[in-house]
Amino acid sequence: MADQGEIIPDDPEDPMRTAMRQMMGVFAQLDRGMTVAKLRRGRRIKGEKGQYAYGAPPYGWQAHKNEPTAEEMEQAGRARARQLRDENALSYREIAVVLEEEGIRPKRGERWHPETVRRMLANATERPPTLRPRTA
Repeated sequence: MADQGEIIPDDPEDPMRTAMRQMMGVFAQLDRGMTVAKLRRGRRIKGEKGQYAYGAPPYGWQAHKNEPTAEEMEQAGRARARQLRDENALSYREIAVVLEEEGIRPKRGERWHPETVRRMLANATERPPTLRPRTA
């Protein structure tokens, strides 16, 4: 019996079991698709209003009342990382070491990772990358 959560394999002698399993899969996929569409539409509408709608703000910003605001300590960390990259031509790994030595903490986690530094420096604008107008 399947009332205890076990999955019963399709039986070639019972095509109704196969059809029911496939129909359950179709409706599960439809439900997931509807949820994704609803979330996408909500984020688009929120973004059109100028509000922050795309997950956790990147390093250097925080969301305050749905508006992105600069976070001073993190902006100083971004500026220092940019300086190390532009003036000293340090690698991302070397920048991570210098930031840790200078006591500049990442937004999440205990230590800087070179990939985190790369992503932070990839955005040279004064706004979070998720707020730039998207091109179709």
